[in-house]
Amino acid sequence: MPATYYHSVRLDKEKCVGCTTCLKRCPTEAIRIRNNRASIIHERCIDCGECIKVCASHAKVAVTDPLDAIKRFRYAIALPAPTLYAQFQGVHRPEPIIATLFKLGFDDVFEVARGAEIVSHAIRQALEEPDRPRPLISSACPAIVRLIQVCFPSLIEHIVDLVSPMEAAAKIAKEEFAQRHGVDIAEVGAFFLTPCPAKRTAVRAPIGQEKSYVDGVIAIKDIYPAMRALMDQGCTPPEMDRASTVGIKWAVPGGEAEAVGIKSALCVDGIDNVMNVLGAIEDARFRDLAYFEGLACVNGCLGGPLTVENSFVAKNRLRSVMNRTEQKTVVRRDVFDTAYQTLRLTREIEPKDGLQRGGTMRERIERAERIDRLTASLPGFNCGSCGSPTCLALAEDIERGSATELNCIFRLNDRIAALAAEMVTLRESTRFNTLKDTARLREMREELSRYDD
Repeated sequence: MPATYYHSVRLDKEKCVGCTTCLKRCPTEAIRIRNNRASIIHERCIDCGECIKVCASHAKVAVTDPLDAIKRFRYAIALPAPTLYAQFQGVHRPEPIIATLFKLGFDDVFEVARGAEIVSHAIRQALEEPDRPRPLISSACPAIVRLIQVCFPSLIEHIVDLVSPMEAAAKIAKEEFAQRHGVDIAEVGAFFLTPCPAKRTAVRAPIGQEKSYVDGVIAIKDIYPAMRALMDQGCTPPEMDRASTVGIKWAVPGGEAEAVGIKSALCVDGIDNVMNVLGAIEDARFRDLAYFEGLACVNGCLGGPLTVENSFVAKNRLRSVMNRTEQKTVVRRDVFDTAYQTLRLTREIEPKDGLQRGGTMRERIERAERIDRLTASLPGFNCGSCGSPTCLALAEDIERGSATELNCIFRLNDRIAALAAEMVTLRESTRFNTLKDTARLREMREELSRYDD
């Protein structure tokens, strides 16, 4: 696959049974079923993980780093997402979870919630700039940022040009560790404990950055068994700066807007809901909205496909954790004061031609007209039986040459019926014995045999 389309969501074709569940759930219509197996259009995939959640055959998998990856560095820092605090039954404080990470071999722990506190302050400064387009759109969820690149490119300028809390945490954690211990920062690796595959994609193929500050991404579901086995309610972590509820609440829908302190904000979770709102923003139906927080997963990061706990249970448990956590931000003032400058994106976010709308204006118009004619000739049932999610998608596939009209089962049935009728008519004809008629009959039989396959 091209380097510009790195993906952490992959397809295990050996496990795929060719059902259409993932086909119907993919928000960007990136999946096709051909020859009884799924395939992914890499230009459209945003690594949201919806296909992982719904695949009963476990044919969709997320590629992340193993715990042993920390051995690549002399010093390793764990970056736990606040979602991690809600995964352990009976554990209602971050301390034993953080202490367990030290037991697993990490030399330090820097809570991503601390990064969220710092980013919250930077977002407030961004909102004070009068010339920014409204609403500003959060850049925290990489699946949503990629969704905008692919499906809503006109909204790219609305995305706040700040790194995510994960990136902020990695940058600051490595700088502080190297300074505190007097070591070369190149010897320090930062590893994010992730609830979703989109974060790993964001590390391997950064958006708005030349290179990620994160050195590895470990799935929460992969590290959970080892943590559970070592969990000790009585253990306490070493003295360290800790996150407050201001940052931890970022794991819950609406937590980011609340942490930033924005009254005119809208938070939407679930990628289908987010797409509806982005469409409304594109149509200028939210003129008075200052900030939009979009989360690909229902219940935000708590609903990520790489977690282990039910997202609704996790939400209640995280509230319990926050009730036992410092309520006010304790991040150093100097870190706050420089955040807006040091955490800015260094590259422009560019649109992705995932819908393959390239070419000259005339070529795009002609292609659109051909697709419209093809769509009108199809039944419009959007059943997915053709291996494309909708009739419009099938028309686009036909236009690209990756499908034919006979992929549509209804058009195929019509074609078979027409061939059968022609064969009957030909057999009953008084001139059937001519060589021309015999050859035509052979052609129809061969065509029918292909449809049987």
